[in-house]
Amino acid sequence: MFNDKTILITGGTGSFGKSFTKYLLAEYKPKKIIIFSRDEYKQYEMSRSFGEHPLLRFFIGDVRDKDRLVRALYGVDYAIHAAASKQVVAAEYNPFEAVKTNIIGGQNVIEACIDNNVKRVVALSTDKAANPVNLYGATKLASDKLFIAGNAYAGGRSTKFAVVRYGNVLGSRGSVLPLFLEQRLRGELTITDPAMTRFWIRMQQAMALVVKAFNTMQAGEIYVPKIASMKMIDFAKTLAPQAKINIVGIRPGEKLHEVMIPIDDARHTLEYADHYRITPEFLPWEPQQGGIAVPHDFCYSSETNTMKLSAEELIATARAVAQECGIAYD
Repeated sequence: MFNDKTILITGGTGSFGKSFTKYLLAEYKPKKIIIFSRDEYKQYEMSRSFGEHPLLRFFIGDVRDKDRLVRALYGVDYAIHAAASKQVVAAEYNPFEAVKTNIIGGQNVIEACIDNNVKRVVALSTDKAANPVNLYGATKLASDKLFIAGNAYAGGRSTKFAVVRYGNVLGSRGSVLPLFLEQRLRGELTITDPAMTRFWIRMQQAMALVVKAFNTMQAGEIYVPKIASMKMIDFAKTLAPQAKINIVGIRPGEKLHEVMIPIDDARHTLEYADHYRITPEFLPWEPQQGGIAVPHDFCYSSETNTMKLSAEELIATARAVAQECGIAYD
C-alpha cells in the first residue's frame, strides 16, 4: 500500500523513524518519505546515513507549530506520528512541556492531517498510557483519546486514525539496554526495584504492527502486540551475571509493573493471532474475521504476562546494540 505514496513521519529522526524509513525503502517503492522533526543536526546525520537518498525529504518543524505541520503534510497520503516528549522523569519536572508536545502537538497533527486529506494516520503510543500514574503516561492517554476522536472530528472527510501501543523497544535510543551495557563495563548495574517488570518488543515487531494497522484499520482502534515481559533484575543479571546489582529505588513517576490493556477496556477488546485490538466505544466498528472477544476480567500486565523474554534473545540483541554503540560485549 506504500508504493507510489508519500509518507510523513513526525519525530522521524528517532529510533522508530529511522528504522521505518529503512524498511519502507527496502520493501516498497514510495513516491517520497518526509522526515519531520525539530533537530537539524539529527536530520543532517540521518541524511548522511541514508546516502542522501533521492526519495527522502527533511522538513524542520515542531508538532507544536500547526502552521508548519499544515505545510509539511500537503500532498501526503499516510502519516505516522512518532514525535513525543517521552522521558518519564523529565515530564515530571517539566509537565507543561510534555503537555504542549504530546497533547497540543497531537491535536495539531490531527487537524493538519484532516485539513490536508491525509488518507490514514497511525499514532505511536506507550504502555504508560494505560492506567497512567505519571505525567508522560497521562499526556499519551490524552493523545490516544484525541486520535481516536479524530475519526469523528474528521466529519465526512476521508482521513482515518488509529493508535499503536507497545512497550519498551529493545535497544532504542534512551532505553535501559544501552545504559546497562555501559554500566556492565564498570561491573555494577543499577535497577530501581527487584520486583519491577516491563514489556519488551523488538523494533521489527513494532514496525510490523504499524504496517498491520495501516492495512487493517477501520477507524479508532488501538493495536496492542502480544510481546514478552521480563523482570528487570533478571534482565540485568542476564546481561551481566558477574556484575554487582545496586538497588536505587523507584524514580518519580515510575510504575512497578506496566499495563497495556486495563481490565476496564476488556469488554471492548478483541484478540487476534499476534495482537489485540481495543475497539472504539462511540464509533461504528464491525469486527473483522479472526477477532475473538477477551474475557471481561482480562488485564494485559507485564506482571502476569505468560510470554517471557528469553535470555538468548536478550543477549543476541545486546550484542547487536553493543556493536552499534561501539561497546565491547564479549
